[in-house]
Amino acid sequence: MNPYINDELFHFLLDLQENNNRSWFHENKNRFEEKFREPLQHFIQDFQEPLASISPCYTADPRKQGGSLFRIYRDVRFSKNKEPYKTHAGLHFRHIVAKDVHAPGFYLHLSVEECFFGAGIWHPIGEDLKALRSFIQDNAERWQKVKNQSLKARLPLTGDRLKRPPRGFSADDPMIEDLKWKDFILSRELGLDEVRSGDFMKKYTGLCKDSMVLMDFICDALNLEK
Repeated sequence: MNPYINDELFHFLLDLQENNNRSWFHENKNRFEEKFREPLQHFIQDFQEPLASISPCYTADPRKQGGSLFRIYRDVRFSKNKEPYKTHAGLHFRHIVAKDVHAPGFYLHLSVEECFFGAGIWHPIGEDLKALRSFIQDNAERWQKVKNQSLKARLPLTGDRLKRPPRGFSADDPMIEDLKWKDFILSRELGLDEVRSGDFMKKYTGLCKDSMVLMDFICDALNLEK
């Protein structure tokens, strides 16, 4: 049995979907702490050692605020959806230099509808995105190895893409389809039985290891320690 991710966590998320309001959440705050936040904080804390064995440059931070577990509260200021709470759990194990989500890291998404693993960099800032594209141009053979190894590990590249060539890059560039990526992420869907299994920590660690071919490429492109 998985001591961190189990039926009680998903039951809480399902009930939250059906009662996404501040009154219900306030009445169920203890349940949120006991069935959602505390178990995931323990997962993060216990993942520190496996993560360090992969690379000392990524952090598993179990703090309530500013740590690896994303806040459940939604920012509704600029959204048409005014529901105050997220109905999923998001865990992000970021590079040690990271200030926000737009940095290299490993990700875990847990919801009733879908669970998935992710690794790489999501929506990098402009200068980082340009550096990644230029690094791909200059290291085409290595980039092809990244793609080949990720596919072999059943971790395909995913994310948002441009429909047209990015500014400053020629449409005739032999790497143009790869240069259209706006994200550089390896991803795999996870079944509910998989994330609730007793050996999920080991499986998650294995996925992180398999993703290091991309993580190291990103770090070299951005001149980050690896």
